[in-house]
Amino acid sequence: MPRPWAAIPKNQVSPFKSDTLAGRVALVTGGGSGIGFECARQIGLHGGRLCLMGRRLEFLNKAAEKLRQEGIEATVAAGDVRRAEDCKRAAETATSAFGSIDILINGAAGNFLATLDELTPNGFKTVMDIDTQGTFNMCWACFPALKESKFGGNIINLTATLHYGATWWQSHPSAAKAANDSLTRSMSLEWGTYGIRSNGIAPGAIADTPGFTKLSSEDIEKKAAQFAQQTIPTGRMGTKFDIAMACVFLCSAAGEYISGHIMVVDGANWVWKPPMVPRAAVSANARAKEKRSRAKM
Repeated sequence: MPRPWAAIPKNQVSPFKSDTLAGRVALVTGGGSGIGFECARQIGLHGGRLCLMGRRLEFLNKAAEKLRQEGIEATVAAGDVRRAEDCKRAAETATSAFGSIDILINGAAGNFLATLDELTPNGFKTVMDIDTQGTFNMCWACFPALKESKFGGNIINLTATLHYGATWWQSHPSAAKAANDSLTRSMSLEWGTYGIRSNGIAPGAIADTPGFTKLSSEDIEKKAAQFAQQTIPTGRMGTKFDIAMACVFLCSAAGEYISGHIMVVDGANWVWKPPMVPRAAVSANARAKEKRSRAKM
């Protein structure tokens, strides 16, 4: 029997040892909130030291203070990933504070809903500049440090599944993430000779992010349950913790032979499609055929 909708887990516990990433330094863009912050936090809770990058210094300082309260070493670098000089300055901040950059998490992203015919050239360019140009800028700025990492440099680009088919009202981030996936593979090929691994993580719908909290509070659980029941084979919405655990895995020794891969973390939502024939009809038909076959024997 298909299982009922599974509730989103509470108080998820890491399966990794607390020193899994000991000694590593991670620079995380978009690390002040949402998925980026949780990825940074889990790297820190597993022994890493952190440099958070974002456009709002006050916001970053608050995020860094939250990390320090959990015993995590963290510094910040305010800047815009669209500006190569800001990216270079962020890399310098991380290396100045901690001596190296071993992990780069590209989490900065821009998005909004827009029909393709009403999307302006400037709106399209803005998302491409943040998601794609920004990812390249950060990789370019961190390359000198990553290739000197004693652990082997590690790049993780947070991407999406939007472009695996097509997604309504999301032509701009779909184009940007498709480009990022290609860039991820190119970097794994060219920079692998420097000991740098490059992978992507493609989250599905994540319940505990701003995108879902935009719904009225009484609708959040109902919407999540409905979406999970209808389109997610594993039966529940994803969480920031799910993405962060994928990140820790790829950054750890367990992932050291994985490069050029886009890891989808969405409960099989991206492969979901409605059945052409109801399950009961398929089962009934199969039983009828088996009965006729036995009658002929």
